[in-house]
Amino acid sequence: MAIGKTTRYSGVAMLLHWLIAIAVIVNWRIAEHSHGLPKAEHDAVMQYHFEVGMTILLLTVLRIVWRLIHRPPPIGPHLQPWERMLARTLHSLFYVLLIGLPLFGWIGVSGYGTHISFWGLFTINPLPVGFGPDEAKSIIDMHETIADTFLILIVLHTLGALKHTFYDKDGNLWRMLPFGTPRG
Repeated sequence: MAIGKTTRYSGVAMLLHWLIAIAVIVNWRIAEHSHGLPKAEHDAVMQYHFEVGMTILLLTVLRIVWRLIHRPPPIGPHLQPWERMLARTLHSLFYVLLIGLPLFGWIGVSGYGTHISFWGLFTINPLPVGFGPDEAKSIIDMHETIADTFLILIVLHTLGALKHTFYDKDGNLWRMLPFGTPRG
């Protein structure tokens, strides 16, 4: 079958996917690096975590808007029904978490009254949350727990891509890359 535009994601969708994926990994590593640092260093490192988090939020909104305007290629007909359902569920959860985690983090730091610089371009003010540092700590703890769950889902997504590439050999991975041969 000839490779048509319907078997591969658009270049913009691919770019946004990989930028978000890289940003999520970088942001996870930034957060992990901050653990155990003295408060001043921790706060400085976490400023980058907040900036990357808000960048992820912006990129995700762009990705969703792009997806609404440009239909993604259909899921391959060769996949089993459970694989199709799992793929749709996992992708939906990714969008929820990619929007929810930055917002949840913003809500949490708002309890401390923290302003978030956005790469020195402008400042994002704290939300008027009506709670203080004790509740903020609890929200940040939940943010971390949800982020850990997100990492597990990322591992599942990666394992699925590897399964399709090396076991099924169905070319499914190439749908999100500008090279290779997707199966149509």
